[in-house]
Amino acid sequence: MLVQSYLFFDGRTEEAIEFYKKALGAKVEMVMRYKEAPEAPPPGMVPPGSENKVMHSSFRIGETVVMASDGNCTGKPAFNGFSLSITVANEVEADRVFAALSDGGQVQMPLGKTFFSPKFGMVADRFGVSWMVIVQA
Repeated sequence: MLVQSYLFFDGRTEEAIEFYKKALGAKVEMVMRYKEAPEAPPPGMVPPGSENKVMHSSFRIGETVVMASDGNCTGKPAFNGFSLSITVANEVEADRVFAALSDGGQVQMPLGKTFFSPKFGMVADRFGVSWMVIVQA
C-alpha cells in the first residue's frame, strides 16, 4: 500500500511548482493540462478558459512524490487539517528550507530547539500549505 499527498492549488499549480523548485529543489516528473487530456472532462468539471490549467502533475521533493492539480481553478486554494513534514539533514539545511518556505508565507511556530529535535518549526507557505521542518535527532 502507498499513501501519497495530492494537493489542489485551485488554479495556482504552475506557480506552486515553480516555488517548490526554487525553495526545495523539487524535480517535475510530469504535467498534463486540461487541453491535453485523452478524453474531454465531464460537463461542468473544468471552468471555461481553464484549458491551460494543470489537470494533473507530479513532482519529487527528495525521495517523495507529491501530486498536484488546479482542481476547480478558482484561485483560492484551501489547505486545512494537515501538514507536510520535511526532515532535513542538519540545522543549516533547516534554516535554509524554513526561510524558503516562509517567503510570502506565515510562520506558525518559529524554528527552534525542542525536546525531540535540535531544530523544529512550522510554517504555512504562500499557498497555505502547512509544513513542519525538522532536523532528525
